[in-house]
Amino acid sequence: MTRTTTDPRTRRPGGGGIVPVLAFAGIVVAVMQTLLVPVIKDLPELLGTSPSNATWVMTSTLLAGAVSTPIMGRLGDLYGKRRMLIASLAVMVVGSLIAGFTSELLVMIVGRALQGFAMGAIPLGIGLMRDGLPREKLGSAMALMSSSIGVGGGLALPVAALVAQHTDWHALFFGSAGLGALSILLTLAFVPESPMRAVGTFDVWGALGLSAGLVLFLLPITKGSDWGWTSGTTLGLFGAAAVVLLLWGLMELRLKAPLVDLRTTARPAVLFTNLASIMVGVAFYAVSLVLPQLLQLPTSTGYGLGQSMVVAGLCVAPLGLTMMFTAPVYARISAKYGPKVTLMIGMLIIAVGYGAGLGLMSAAWQTIVIAVVLGAGIGLAYSSLPALIIGAVPASETGAANGLNTLMRSIGTSVSSAVIGMVLANTANQVGGVAVPTMHGFRVSFLIATGAVLLGLVFAAFLPGRRAAVNAEKPHLVASSEDAEFVEATSPELVPAGQTAQAGFRGRVLTADGVPVARAKVTLIDRRGRQAGATLSAEGGDYVLAVPSEGAYVLAVTAGGHGPLASGASHPGGARAVEMDLALPSVVPA
Repeated sequence: MTRTTTDPRTRRPGGGGIVPVLAFAGIVVAVMQTLLVPVIKDLPELLGTSPSNATWVMTSTLLAGAVSTPIMGRLGDLYGKRRMLIASLAVMVVGSLIAGFTSELLVMIVGRALQGFAMGAIPLGIGLMRDGLPREKLGSAMALMSSSIGVGGGLALPVAALVAQHTDWHALFFGSAGLGALSILLTLAFVPESPMRAVGTFDVWGALGLSAGLVLFLLPITKGSDWGWTSGTTLGLFGAAAVVLLLWGLMELRLKAPLVDLRTTARPAVLFTNLASIMVGVAFYAVSLVLPQLLQLPTSTGYGLGQSMVVAGLCVAPLGLTMMFTAPVYARISAKYGPKVTLMIGMLIIAVGYGAGLGLMSAAWQTIVIAVVLGAGIGLAYSSLPALIIGAVPASETGAANGLNTLMRSIGTSVSSAVIGMVLANTANQVGGVAVPTMHGFRVSFLIATGAVLLGLVFAAFLPGRRAAVNAEKPHLVASSEDAEFVEATSPELVPAGQTAQAGFRGRVLTADGVPVARAKVTLIDRRGRQAGATLSAEGGDYVLAVPSEGAYVLAVTAGGHGPLASGASHPGGARAVEMDLALPSVVPA
């Protein structure tokens, strides 16, 4: 059953804590991605293994995060986003404790994989915000949640460096376990469960197929430099990934309740947003790979800045802080020009940051400037992505769609890690048997990031504009029935003649500010695009619409200068009314 509540008066107590608590959860799980960066070069010695084996400690987290993100999003749509958010955080806590008590490679890999499982919390948090916040607060809240990936990663670097430098490195895991437990408690106390549910069952075979395909695809990307990009193992895994994902896609297209609705994913608004997300992911991770190394290289190289691990982390930290502070800026820009324009502005700022960075690598303060500029651009770009996705999919698919979008960002960071790592390795100088990155390699890496973000800008240009998006919200009637006379409802109990109040949708029509709208035209459209019913809202904004049968519907609303609004919903059938308040957007632009 799909059920939506947008009236602020129906919020559960404690709803005011939704935004900071969910943003904190997003930052906590994002910390897992960069938790071990300060000690990555020491992992072979710490774990008593070879460098190639030690890389699995990082790779396992990435793979687990990629696999879990779309799966947890779909489970959240079906069984409750808050419930799945808590489950994700609980798995992360268990993984942190496992890693904290071991120095054995295999056990550490298991713990790190469980830590990566929590990445599904990002799309779940975005979905909870959509379902539980008033419309006027949603933009900046989703922007902050989306940016938490970068915020957590950026802030973790200096803190993890400080901990690793002065205490046993296992303290990093105990600290992450504590943060995860605190996030669970805060979620239980302040975040209400979403009433929104998707209709259907969980696609187990789809989850297994997608997981296998992602592992087969991402594994050679992350290990290609070690195995050789033209080796039989690398090429074989890429080929197997193509076959598995193709078969998975064919299977998903045949299912009524697939894990990922590929038809929705193929819509231009979703497709080009996801493609742009990959490019932003590539650009984001490049700076995280280049600046810390540049800052810590000794001055004897002629270009290294000779900073300590902690100072290097502090110089990069403004990247995450700037991303956090761009959330309210995004809300203002997006409210005026729309998320597409905001995404493109963010990408342009990223391109400027990397372009300027080509000549700003000779002092520590210059790296801070680069971090601030790139943080502003990445913050705007990341903030725009959930709004673009949410505007293009039904409310009941929010978790799965944002999970897929988060996966696209993860693929971008994986590609960035592999490509930038290969460039730095191939351009390095051998000094005393140790490979030392060169300034040429750093600059080539910045050029790759610039090219990626410019390609993303091209993808973003194909997104529907704001006016097109507004028009797209109008349901298209393929075969409309005869328009019956509208019945003026004077109370929630009055419905079109011959129907009952307990066999359809009921609720209120409201403005974006929560003001009831009288005489709003509410039209019910079935999955074939045919009109299945219509009514007018009463003086208090109340409406009631009967449904002819169970299934998916669209409720289209227009009222004077407000709207149009089209909301997807599902009815389980029977004599139960589905409560669904409809919040109209602002006055339609001319």
